[in-house]
Amino acid sequence: MTRLLIIEDNPELVANLYGFFEPLGYVLDDARDGLTGLRMATQNVYDAVLLDLMLPRLDGMTLCRRLREEFQNPVPVLMLTARDPVEDRVEGFALGADDYLVKPFSLKELDARIKALVRRAQGRQVQGTLVWEDLRVETRAPQASRQGRPLALTPTTHKLLLSLVRAAPEVVRKQELEYLLWGDQPPESGALRTHVHDLRQQLDKNFTRPLIETVHGVGWRLNKPPRPAEE
Repeated sequence: MTRLLIIEDNPELVANLYGFFEPLGYVLDDARDGLTGLRMATQNVYDAVLLDLMLPRLDGMTLCRRLREEFQNPVPVLMLTARDPVEDRVEGFALGADDYLVKPFSLKELDARIKALVRRAQGRQVQGTLVWEDLRVETRAPQASRQGRPLALTPTTHKLLLSLVRAAPEVVRKQELEYLLWGDQPPESGALRTHVHDLRQQLDKNFTRPLIETVHGVGWRLNKPPRPAEE
C-alpha cells in the first residue's frame, strides 16, 4: 500500500482525490493548511506528498524548503498549482520538489506520476543515503562514494550531486541548478559549468564509465550503463 499525504485547502479537490485513490488501495491523510501539513509530514512516514502551493498559514514553497533543509526529510514531493510560470517550477525544484503538476490535471496522470516517484525513491533511499548505480551520496553531509571509494566533495558539488541523483535518470535543467546554488541572482554564465567540471573530476575521472551526461542546450543527468547485447 502507498501512504499519501495530501496538503491542499480545496475541499472539493481533496474529496475527488479520496474518491479516486482510496479504491486503488492508497492510504490517505490530508491537511488543509501548511503548518498542519508540515507537522504531519515530519511526524509520520509517507511514501509521497501532494503539496499545493497556495496554502493558508504556510505556503507550499516555504513548506517544501523547511521539509528538506530544516527536517532533512527526503519524502517525494509532487507540487500542485493553478499557476504555470517557469519561475515557479524552477523554484519548486530548487527547493526540493520532485515533480510538478498544473491544475486542472488528469487523476490517471497524477497516479502514474506518484507511482514513478515512489518507485524511484524506494530504489535510491537507504537511511539518509541516496543510491544510484555504484554511487552513494549522503543527504546530511557533503560525503559520497563510488564503488566504495570516497569522493572529495565541496558543499557546492554536493548540492549539485544530490540534485542529479534525486532526478536520475531525468535531466536537471541548467536554470534549476543555477537557482539551487544562487537563487535568482546567478553569477556570470561560466560559473555553473566550472562547478559541474569540478564534480566530474571527482565522480568520473578515475572510473571506467562516466556517470554525468551533458544534454546539450538543456542541462545534465546521471546515465545508466548500457544493456548487454543479446546473444
